[in-house]
Amino acid sequence: MNDLIFSNVRTLAAALQRRDVSAHEVVAAHLDRIETLQPTINAVTVLAQEAMDRARQCDDDLARGISRGALHGVPFTVKDIFAAIGTVSVLDTRMRQRTAPTANATVITRLRDAGAILLGKTTSPPNGHGRDAETAYTGRTLNPYNLEATPGGSSGGEAALIAAGGSPLGLGSDQQGGLRVPAHFCG
Repeated sequence: MNDLIFSNVRTLAAALQRRDVSAHEVVAAHLDRIETLQPTINAVTVLAQEAMDRARQCDDDLARGISRGALHGVPFTVKDIFAAIGTVSVLDTRMRQRTAPTANATVITRLRDAGAILLGKTTSPPNGHGRDAETAYTGRTLNPYNLEATPGGSSGGEAALIAAGGSPLGLGSDQQGGLRVPAHFCG
């Protein structure tokens, strides 16, 4: 079953729709993986508290024949810069005052509307841009293939977590290579 849970997004989404695996199992496995990875690569800034509840709701919906969309039950993570209701961003805490957003970023709304489940947010440098994935609050994210190397920035937390199998789907951002460079550095 682990092969199915940690497969690519398309295979995982199809398996969830067929109910070969439950959203609860998939989310739990990825949260366990994050817990194992976090002390080593330090890629996650905050977990979404409602992830397991959303997974149970996805399973209940499928049991009743209701699918929320192409990503129904698929977990995802996002770079810390994206606003998600109820999930505090640690990025530039002085500006944000560590309050949970009251609205989702458009892309978060679209992913959730497609049935995806937010697992958490990943490391990004202050103000969302820079050449490393590091903050004074959470520390530095490390490359899962070489713990003495950077995963790059600014979406390095996302790239490191995806490469290490902590999330099947992730969202970063790119202005001057902020997503492309970490994707390259993390394979």
